[in-house]
Amino acid sequence: MIVSEKWRRGNFREPNRPDFGMAQTATVYTFEVELSDVDRGVYATLSFKAAQQPSETEEYLLTRVIAYCLEYREGIGFSRGIAGPDDPAVFVRDLTGAIQVWIEIGSPDAARLHKASKAAPRAVVYTHKDPAQVMRQLDGERIHKRESIEIRAVDRALLAGLAERLDRRMKFALSFSEGHIYITLADGDTIDGPLTRHALSS
Repeated sequence: MIVSEKWRRGNFREPNRPDFGMAQTATVYTFEVELSDVDRGVYATLSFKAAQQPSETEEYLLTRVIAYCLEYREGIGFSRGIAGPDDPAVFVRDLTGAIQVWIEIGSPDAARLHKASKAAPRAVVYTHKDPAQVMRQLDGERIHKRESIEIRAVDRALLAGLAERLDRRMKFALSFSEGHIYITLADGDTIDGPLTRHALSS
């Protein structure tokens, strides 16, 4: 499936708008990504801005960017950051504005995942932390449809290598095949690592 960045205009905020996911105190990065998601059959040229809030690490920001790319489809967007603390970090909305995919980053608490799972048909966590630790903190906690929540851990060595090359304007190709991420930077260097999938215990 080839996805165009120019989806129909409606309730969605377009990702190339200057105010997309930003706050005045944030550091704004511009990303140009050639996406080849072989596992989903999604190929697209993406151009979007992402804001790093003062409380966010570079690894958190880059995990959010990778989640955006690997979940890319019409209706995807970033939250308003600190201006929208009750919103998902990344979301996919349908044409009515209803959230279809609620995407959290890092290590959200049980209450937030409980809300996410009730609010959207699909809830997924992309984490830059030890996935075993993330799952341990959720053990025994009350979470709606916990067995359906996906935990996806981005390789920490990949994130560290990408963070070293982080610039205010980033251009790279991202390929995803058989659960492995390959990022080819503008100078030709490639950083790669697995995306591991985990499930919460019932």
